[in-house]
Amino acid sequence: MSLLDPATWNARLYSSGWRTGSGGAGPVTEPATGNDLAELSLADESDVATATAAASAAQRDWAARPYDERAAVLRRAGTLWEQYAPDVHEWLIREAGSIPPKAAVETDIAAQECFEAAAAAALPYGQLLRTPQPPRLSMAVRAPVGVVGVIAPFNFPLILAIRSVAPALALGNAVVLKPDPRTAVSGGFSIARILEEAGLPDGLLHVLPGGAEVGEAIIRHPEVRVVSFTGSTAVGRRVAELAGQQLKRVHLELGGNSALLILDDADLDAAVGLGAWGSWLHQGQICMTTGRHLVPESLAADYVDRLAAKADALPVGDPYTDQVALGPVIDQRQRDKIHTLVTASVDGGARLAAGGKYEGLFYRPTVLADVTDQSPAYAEEVFGPVAPVRSYGSVDDVVRMAQDSAYGLSMGIVTRDVMRGWEIAQQIPSGIVHINDQTVNDDATAPFGGVGDSGTGARFGGAEANIDAFTDTRWVTMRGTPPAYPF
Repeated sequence: MSLLDPATWNARLYSSGWRTGSGGAGPVTEPATGNDLAELSLADESDVATATAAASAAQRDWAARPYDERAAVLRRAGTLWEQYAPDVHEWLIREAGSIPPKAAVETDIAAQECFEAAAAAALPYGQLLRTPQPPRLSMAVRAPVGVVGVIAPFNFPLILAIRSVAPALALGNAVVLKPDPRTAVSGGFSIARILEEAGLPDGLLHVLPGGAEVGEAIIRHPEVRVVSFTGSTAVGRRVAELAGQQLKRVHLELGGNSALLILDDADLDAAVGLGAWGSWLHQGQICMTTGRHLVPESLAADYVDRLAAKADALPVGDPYTDQVALGPVIDQRQRDKIHTLVTASVDGGARLAAGGKYEGLFYRPTVLADVTDQSPAYAEEVFGPVAPVRSYGSVDDVVRMAQDSAYGLSMGIVTRDVMRGWEIAQQIPSGIVHINDQTVNDDATAPFGGVGDSGTGARFGGAEANIDAFTDTRWVTMRGTPPAYPF
């Protein structure tokens, strides 16, 4: 039997075993064909209450276990991601519209996230503090927060869930995960099945597909002390508002409109290759997608021509049946949003150099030239396969253009002079900077997050960020004998 045999999860969700949810049913739909692949059981607020109570009860024993027991479960999970990668790939391709190399990246990073989480469980969990009141031992000690709520999106459904689930569990917490219902199998049930096989005790992980009301119930529940949310900036504001009402910590990784700065000394062929990958990987449905191509006036026409030629040559189609570069966007609503931004930009004076067309949910890779800061596809996050190109005159101009965004997630700078690139990078607010690379990168060992409208900073990735995200700090002092006070 395969890891994700529908006989296990069809018409069920995962909460203290596989059971039927209380929120009704929905289809598991393949965007490339429109076919329904299985039935999804949805959660409602009552399922959140039941799951959170079970998670809270199970967490106390889990936190009390030796760290090496928790680490062993996560190490086994990492190995199982490698073992079952082909099973998960099929669902990432069919359910999320991923091309096979993108699906392979997701399972590889999922394995690495589990290995890194296992290592984090073994790290020192505090430090000795100097004290002006000897003889006293003073310590700062990290402790699990209890129950962590994770709300994950559809685009990289596995990575964007496991990067919070794995470290939270390894550090002694329980987790209630709400995957996007459009990708609940690859972004939720695959994690449940892997951790089941790895020996995670019952009650520590709950996977509850559902709508906004389920996410809000998770945020509001008093037993959920930390919320990890990845999604749009608009929804992130609502998440922060609800979490603030509950005085609980929230980690937000939100939208982006990342700039690729091509300097006048750049290798143009290399720059075109970087720009194409940054804008069109996974149909541009990535928070780090290159949304603004900033090119010197002397290179702009040539850059647009070469990028457009590459766009026209790329095959678009069903990644499950054909060898393609781009698959489908996730649904009709997303496709229509993309097309509206493209057509509004062209109506406003931008030149359509390539693409701008679709068939079904297959949107052609698109190049827009002669954009301005008012062009909707340049000024807003498109979340589609669109490359807006804007020219600049001087370095001061390109720095100003790159700064001129409410977002601050990722940035790429292409130049033969690395130190020049670094000097420019220091002038532009961005949580992530890649010199001589495009904007879409992810490593399990690296802190990840944005500033401004892109989120609340580096809250995921690497042991230090994960420990900070999913534990509380306690101040503890010890004396050999009680002191005497004046009264």
